[in-house]
Amino acid sequence: MAIQIRKLTKHIGAEISGIDITKPLDDAAFAPILDAFNENSVLVFHDQDLSDDQQVAFSQHFGALETTVQSNVGGGTYIANISNVDPETDKILPVDDWRIVYNSGNEMWHTDSSFKPVPALASLLTGREVPPEGAETEFGSMRAAYAVMSPEEQARLEGLIAVHDFTYSRGLVDPNLLNEEHRNETPPVHQAVVRTNPTNGKKSFYTASHASHIIGWPVEEGRAFLKDLVARATQPEFTYSHKWQAKDLVIWDNRCVLHRGRSWDKARYRRVMHRTTVAGDGPTAPPA
Repeated sequence: MAIQIRKLTKHIGAEISGIDITKPLDDAAFAPILDAFNENSVLVFHDQDLSDDQQVAFSQHFGALETTVQSNVGGGTYIANISNVDPETDKILPVDDWRIVYNSGNEMWHTDSSFKPVPALASLLTGREVPPEGAETEFGSMRAAYAVMSPEEQARLEGLIAVHDFTYSRGLVDPNLLNEEHRNETPPVHQAVVRTNPTNGKKSFYTASHASHIIGWPVEEGRAFLKDLVARATQPEFTYSHKWQAKDLVIWDNRCVLHRGRSWDKARYRRVMHRTTVAGDGPTAPPA
């Protein structure tokens, strides 16, 4: 039976049903999912009881997977465990635990791995345990916001290069959050401010909390400009807010979508999310 695709908003997001992605898929079965991903930027699947191995296998249909940075909780693996639960004790972590503070950086608008020389193509996040309230994930379409810019504004973006720096973004949470080893693992990188989806030719601007400044501009002027782009992409008409249910899978296109997690009562409610990240095809700009 063919999958069903239901748009969630005019500009971003679609719900996919009629398919069980816990089972192996051939290329023909995956093709409409890939088409929907390129068209809608965010895909939502309900009632998918995925194991880590099944999540990895499905994610690999999109391409090769990244491993998490060593500074992340459980670094160096395909699965990023984004959680307020200690995996060793199975108890909720204190709200001042380093892991909770570190993951609070995910509550800023960002694109995954824009701080890497080859930024991520897609992220796939599963809700293993979800709170009864709060902890939504919000998405904003940089592609839709770019499309309504004037030709003059779009032309101004062409050729701009931004510096993306994980130390800068996590420093907004706590200047002492990362040690020297962590900082050395993720040195600043260059990313083009305008990106094009090679499948459909649609353009978007590309910014994030990791975007520190623009090359050739005064630092503060560049930061203000990049923050304005974030504000444009996160206007209500360009956003989708996902209220999690257990066994949800949400996929998003990091090339043209900003996202952020929303807060919840971390001392009261458990939240366990597992993310896989699909690597991009190559650098977007000459190396730093």
